Amino acid sequence: MSDQVTASHILVMHEGSARSAETRTKDEAMALIEELKVKIADGGDFAELAGENSDCPSGQSGGSLGTFGRGQMVKAFEDTAFALEAGETSDIIETEFGYHLIFRSA
Repeated sequence: MSDQVTASHILVMHEGSARSAETRTKDEAMALIEELKVKIADGGDFAELAGENSDCPSGQSGGSLGTFGRGQMVKAFEDTAFALEAGETSDIIETEFGYHLIFRSA
């Protein structure tokens, strides 16, 4: 089992999520992340969609979070990232920051 992963993500925040200034509702955030998941499944470019839609500053670099080890991300995010195979995109996960799609590159 790897002790590090390299991953990117798309974060869609909503009103009430941690560190969020967003005014969209939780339902609106879910609708947006679901739409992005479909676009990726249909061959959309993850990095491009992250740049256009992610509420995380990492969106400016295609959602890249670089390489990280265990204990560096919130548990649900970490567990999902480490469970993915390289080249795989996660299902939608929820953390206190909002909704995420994670792409593991290595």
